[in-house]
Formats: sequence, C-alpha cells, structure tokens
Amino acid sequence: MAQIYISLGSNIDAVKNIKAGLDALHHYFGELSLSRVYESEAVGFAGSNFLNMVAGAETQLDVAEVVAIFKQIERDNGRVAGAKKFSPRTLDLDLLLYDDLVCQAPVELPRAEIVKNAFVLWPLSELIPNRIHPISNLSYQVMWQEYDKDKQQLWPIAFDWHAQGVSA
Repeated sequence: MAQIYISLGSNIDAVKNIKAGLDALHHYFGELSLSRVYESEAVGFAGSNFLNMVAGAETQLDVAEVVAIFKQIERDNGRVAGAKKFSPRTLDLDLLLYDDLVCQAPVELPRAEIVKNAFVLWPLSELIPNRIHPISNLSYQVMWQEYDKDKQQLWPIAFDWHAQGVSA
C-alpha cells in the first residue's frame, strides 16, 4: 500500500465542494487522515478566499490511476477542464506525495506547491510533522517553521465533515 497526501482547495461554494471532495476521496480510498481546514486569500489572482486542507490515504493504485480519479472527482464537482491556472475553482485536488516517490511524470512528485504555498505546507506539516520531504530532507514541521509566513496569510476555520465515523 502506498501512502498518499492530497491537497483540496475551493473558492466557489467552498464548504459544499470541500465536503463533496472528501466524500469522493473516502469513497475511492476509504479512511482518510485530515488536517484542519484553512481559509486564505487567493494566490496569483484577485478572487474570493479559498478553503484548503490536506488529506492522507492509502492506495494500491499507481500514480496515474490516482491522478485520473482526482480529475474525475474534479469534473464531477463542476471543475472545467482547461480552465486558467490562476482562477476560481469549484474543487482542486492535487497529489502532493506518493510515498517518497520523486518523479516528473505523470505528475511532479513531490509537488512543488509544498514548499511554495502556506496553504499546502501548513496543513501538511500539521498532518505529518515528522515525515521527511524526499528532496529537501527536512521534516514538514521544520519546513513550516522556516517558511516566510508574511508571504501568504491563512487561518484555520471551524469545519465539520463526517463519513462513516471519520471526522475533521
């Protein structure tokens, strides 16, 4: 079984879409480990605030199969294929880590956004603080401690999600 970590984000009907994303991930991958949910300003464009979080799961699927499932979940939740990179999102699911795999295809792993975006690094450091990033060789907790927190503002929010005894 591979351990995967997924970034979830939305700024269009965000609470509904994050919950729908979690429901779908739970359907495909079973039990999820969850960070808190964070609200942040849009990065790279002027838009409404985003909700973001990170979920962990186990899978026997390969990377390409996992990414295909994520794309299907996004489409099922109103994501328009080919939309501009920096634009509002109904649901954005990104594979951050697949065990300690380092690769460029079918997706870049570990995902570069881990070290660039507070809305990815903070929830990841909360979920797996002592795990070591396979390129930097630093723990996610240390990476978050060293992150320039003035670059992006975000804050945890109250959020409730339940699926067969799993809660955030």
